[in-house]
Amino acid sequence: MKHLNPQEAWAWLQQERARSAADGSAGPLFVDVRMEIESLYVGRPPEVENIPWYEYPDLTPDPQRFAAAVEKEAGDKTRPVLLICRSGKRTLDAGAALEAAGFTHVAHVVHGFEGELNDAFRRSSLNGWRFEGLPWEQM
Repeated sequence: MKHLNPQEAWAWLQQERARSAADGSAGPLFVDVRMEIESLYVGRPPEVENIPWYEYPDLTPDPQRFAAAVEKEAGDKTRPVLLICRSGKRTLDAGAALEAAGFTHVAHVVHGFEGELNDAFRRSSLNGWRFEGLPWEQM
């Protein structure tokens, strides 16, 4: 699995989208593994698909279910997949599950969408997608 900081992930997405447009292949699949409520209300990058690693009320990952859902959306296990979560932790497990299921091009966003907690226990102040000023939207 590739570990990309937010700026690298954004550049990688743009490069993969341009490559796929040129050769007619499917572009990268950008997956937000957070719960749907997190993705909608906290904010998310544009053009991201929400496929939760786990969901409320169970809060228990099901790696096989997750991999099957990503495969259904991707259509092909060779399609590049980029994962994002809140802080870059869930994507490590989710990415490992995808690789175990046979996905060949998996990357994740280090520090995720909101980044690590600062000394005051607040996110989006040290690192992360939103901190870096990358495109995002909020419901």
